Amino acid sequence: MAVALYLAFSVAGGVTLAELQVHLHRRPVPATPPNLQDVEIHTADGLTLRGWFGRPEHGNGRAVILLHGITDNRAAMVGYGQFFMDHGYSVLLPDARAHGSSDGVIASYGLKEAGDVHLWTDWLFARESPACLYGLGESLGAGILLQSLAVEKRFCAVIAESPFADARSAIFDRVAYFVKMPVWMSRTVFRLPIEICWIYAQWRYGLRFDSVSPRRAVAQSRTPVLLISDTDDVNLRPHNSREILAARPALSQLWEVPGAGHTGARKAAPAEFDRRVLDYFGSSPAAPAAGGAIVPM
Repeated sequence: MAVALYLAFSVAGGVTLAELQVHLHRRPVPATPPNLQDVEIHTADGLTLRGWFGRPEHGNGRAVILLHGITDNRAAMVGYGQFFMDHGYSVLLPDARAHGSSDGVIASYGLKEAGDVHLWTDWLFARESPACLYGLGESLGAGILLQSLAVEKRFCAVIAESPFADARSAIFDRVAYFVKMPVWMSRTVFRLPIEICWIYAQWRYGLRFDSVSPRRAVAQSRTPVLLISDTDDVNLRPHNSREILAARPALSQLWEVPGAGHTGARKAAPAEFDRRVLDYFGSSPAAPAAGGAIVPM
């Protein structure tokens, strides 16, 4: 009886988990800030993706794409957008598909979104022709940005805060976070429901979540990456950034921020965050800082 109940729970839980993972709550997008303008692109699968674009009064010839986290939208990145425009960068703040006001019904955690970053990059180069293009992403946006490196070679450097190493690491961490249990329980007691979630998502939506891997994309890329890990993050735990660093230490750096929660590095260390980000993007992409090190505060 106990086995039958566990199997029934696993099937029901796996299907429910899959539906919750692909059908996400949308936050409404507020009015366009006065220093930004509405822009859009169209994807090969018939979606219109929307975002904001801003050009500084005194530009430095460089641009940054800013990618938001899960169930959020471009408005979450406005503070970063203003920060970069104040320092001469043009900025692009897109809504991911199935987020904000972009079209799309399901989120694919980078399977399709990585190609969307490539399309936004095409748009940006057609409009601005930046001398250097950079990217900064948080959480899901960080994972999407890193996966885009497998298909997009024009970034001079990218910064990823609180990324996930792969979909399996992310779902184990997030299930533990939302159910308020140790990660070892999500990897054992909840393992069967999670495997069923994987199978159902592929059968129902054609999504191969085992192919979602920022770690593998970074390993195959030559783009310099700064990973920012928040040591108190219990949503996507610090081991994710360490695993990505280990996949390609030569062109990667990791800054671990004590006391920071999920995507909370700038709140925990604002002056240090701003300095590191500007220094990293400001350094020559042809000669990035030595990689592989864990950078102390």
